[in-house]
Amino acid sequence: MGAGSLIVLIICGIAFAGGGIFLSQVLAKTSTNPQKGEAYECGVPTRGRSWIQFNVGYYLFAILFLIFDVELVFLYPWAVVVKDAGWMAFAEIVVFLFILFLGFLYAHKKGALKWM
Repeated sequence: MGAGSLIVLIICGIAFAGGGIFLSQVLAKTSTNPQKGEAYECGVPTRGRSWIQFNVGYYLFAILFLIFDVELVFLYPWAVVVKDAGWMAFAEIVVFLFILFLGFLYAHKKGALKWM
């Protein structure tokens, strides 16, 4: 697979995405309704302003979840080849988990894991 194949693949990807957007603009019905601009939360009408501040702890909790979820993506391939990789791979994963654990301790110390 050379550079020409990569260029063709990129052009096809851009054409496919652009074609989908173009077709949706041409074929889809559009309507201007003031309710489209309102915030939607489980069908309950909003009272007051829709743009309010929320507790940043929820955001931090979500980011921590993503970090530890991505960690599992790295652990699975390692677990598949651990017998063939030897002790060096084991030492590397121990260092990786230790760094992750330090991040967990830091988040716990800062109170990012507490609800309210």
